Amino acid sequence: MKVHGAVLEASGRPRPYAESTPISIAELELDPPGYDEVLVRIEAAGVCHSDLSVVDGNRPRPIPMLLGHEAAGRIEQLGEGVSDLTVGQRVVMAFLPRCADCAECRTEGKLPCAPGSAANNAGTLLGGDIRLHRGGGDIKHHLGVSGFATHAVVDRHSVVPVGDDVPPEIAAVLGCAVLTGGGAVVNAGRPGPGQTVMVVGLGGVGMAALITAVSLGEGEVIGVDSNPDKLTQAAELGASATFTPQEVAELNIKAPIVIEAAGHPRAFETAVDATAPGGTTVTVGLPAPDARSSISPLGLVAGARTIIGSYLGSAVPARDIPLFVQLWREGKLPVEKLISSRIALSDINAAMDQLADGNAIRQVIVFEEK
Repeated sequence: MKVHGAVLEASGRPRPYAESTPISIAELELDPPGYDEVLVRIEAAGVCHSDLSVVDGNRPRPIPMLLGHEAAGRIEQLGEGVSDLTVGQRVVMAFLPRCADCAECRTEGKLPCAPGSAANNAGTLLGGDIRLHRGGGDIKHHLGVSGFATHAVVDRHSVVPVGDDVPPEIAAVLGCAVLTGGGAVVNAGRPGPGQTVMVVGLGGVGMAALITAVSLGEGEVIGVDSNPDKLTQAAELGASATFTPQEVAELNIKAPIVIEAAGHPRAFETAVDATAPGGTTVTVGLPAPDARSSISPLGLVAGARTIIGSYLGSAVPARDIPLFVQLWREGKLPVEKLISSRIALSDINAAMDQLADGNAIRQVIVFEEK
């Protein structure tokens, strides 16, 4: 079938991207779903820093590639072997499929699925196939989803069904921002009764971590960012206090659970320095591969501090997305407040500029039903 999607033609082009246009809106050929795959009509897709990191070249991926890994839509066709889903169901995309068979999948989310990671790095679906083509050549899949398109074929393990009461924009943001940020809090940080949670870096993932920490109703929640507008937003979302990184250092502010969600070496250093003795630093941001930080090993030893890496919030999507949906239904997790704007697919290059400038939490591409 013919579909329209946002294809990354070249990484590392100069900004502004609205002028250099590394992403084109192209007509592509999409194969029908193969064994254990489904065809999904995309309803909404969030624009995430992990998309930007491919555009700016910080995270090299094979190109040309159809971008987008945070998306939601309705199933239109089931491939052979899929018996636990139905046509018409709304599903959330999960950008790291879990095969459920490898040793890594048996760690309950601590480690990413090995076959899923290999497929993501290769730009294929979990089964190793490519379903996108243009002019006789293949177009690579982005993280097994390629959600910046009117339709997508994905592996069964890349989707989690949700109820019709969950709007498409909410469902899309659950698949990455909330799963990653919220998962870092509940799966890796695991704050105890009354414990304060600090979140360093208040982009989409960081804000998701913040509202998840607030939803737990335990201790105080502190937001940290260098952007004053984001500090204001964090306060509106329920943060007990907000500070710049400089203020955290000058006032010697500490917390037992600190989530680093900026993906920057300085943010990681701030998070480690702000972790109280006996506390835990959870780093969930994705810096450039060659990024390095400087921390004091003595501070870890003398303060009995722990540093935990958390990929995708140490989440198992099929387990965790329903939990976040329930928190949203109960009014405890205001995911809708993470959405900065709703945009068209044609706005994607300008959206990358907005993201690079730090001016947006979550821009969501909304597809009109046809």
